[in-house]
Amino acid sequence: MAMGSFQNIFKIPELKNKVFFTFALLAVYRIGVHVPTPGIDSAALAQIFAAHKDGMLGMFNMFSGGALERLSVFALGIMPYISASIILQLLTVVIPHLERLSKEGEQGRKKITQYTRYGTVVLSIIQGFGISVGLEQMGAVINPGWAFRIMTLTTLTAGTAFIMWLGEQITERGIGNGISLIIFAGIVARLPIAIVNTFRLMSTGEISIFIVLILVIFMVAVIGFIIFVEQGQRRIPVQYAKRVVGRKMYGGQSTHLPLKINTSGVIPPIFASSLMMFPATAAGFINIPFIQNIAASMTPGNLLYEIFYIGFIFFFCFFYTAVTFKPDEVAENMKKYGGYIPGIRPGKSTADYIDKVLTRITLGGAVYVSAVCVLPSVLITKFNVPFYFGGTALLIVVGVAIDTISQIESHMLNRNYEGFLKKGIRGRGR
Repeated sequence: MAMGSFQNIFKIPELKNKVFFTFALLAVYRIGVHVPTPGIDSAALAQIFAAHKDGMLGMFNMFSGGALERLSVFALGIMPYISASIILQLLTVVIPHLERLSKEGEQGRKKITQYTRYGTVVLSIIQGFGISVGLEQMGAVINPGWAFRIMTLTTLTAGTAFIMWLGEQITERGIGNGISLIIFAGIVARLPIAIVNTFRLMSTGEISIFIVLILVIFMVAVIGFIIFVEQGQRRIPVQYAKRVVGRKMYGGQSTHLPLKINTSGVIPPIFASSLMMFPATAAGFINIPFIQNIAASMTPGNLLYEIFYIGFIFFFCFFYTAVTFKPDEVAENMKKYGGYIPGIRPGKSTADYIDKVLTRITLGGAVYVSAVCVLPSVLITKFNVPFYFGGTALLIVVGVAIDTISQIESHMLNRNYEGFLKKGIRGRGR
């Protein structure tokens, strides 16, 4: 990123205001992470996290930006909102009313967003109550009882509702996707702690400097691989026939239909993590041996967890791609404007061809996302490094950064300013 291109951000008043607004709301979120929920024995809570930091609590804590280990007002994080979004998107496929709303444009989207907010509050109440009961059983509460439970679920639900509002405000008035940026900020804020822990492990001899160098090189290679794949495209050639309108001739040009390798972006790992965390967290608060054994097997690093995690990633890669990209609509629009794929008949044949290519690309994208996201378990079990040095965190951080930079660049190019990428690179990439 050239310094001159970076300075151009502040020459565009609208873009500068969006960037400052985004940073201001992210700062509010990070301040709230440090506001504790009343009635918690902090010393006992610290012991609980010290014993379970590499399991499901560690993953939940990563997505909450460190709020869970302090049990702050933002302890539930944004995961209830993501879970509610998953449920609404799945119900859109099976409930005709929701399907009609999804096709009604802006008004329908607002209605579905409203339902998502209601679902977020319901899930937050359930999870908040579960956490309050679990903390009482673990002995991390000063004065247990219904007063503590009601206060805790109310506080945590209000915190999640506030985070949800922050995310929506960033999306509407800031730059980038608000929900993704909140998760991004939580992960990035914990990287200094990860670096300090790594140096501590080196000083005590638990990990050698040679292993650390290998991990750094490996991380850089993985980041480069993520950037390469995230910007990769399969370009389907499209030819537009010439047509005469009045005295002018239009069309006749050759172009292409770009299909991203990973169309769904960082949505699959986020959704999959949300689904994996909710049942495992609930099962962990039930004192039944059979349920406890299931909860123990559904923690990062275990084979059963990894199988389900990869399965959910594959499902959401295909599901989200099917929801956001409609081959039938693309083929119909191409036919309407006189476009066709050379060698393929317009209409249904074109839609089938696009769907076939998209399915193959999505399969490759799902394999790529799964391979990147299982890295944390390998790093933990083999090298004893902090959890957030690998897979899911790296994919989210890099993916959100690429998306945000792309939006900033679009604003700059629309105002005739040079973007972050060089002209030759940008020309080849597009």
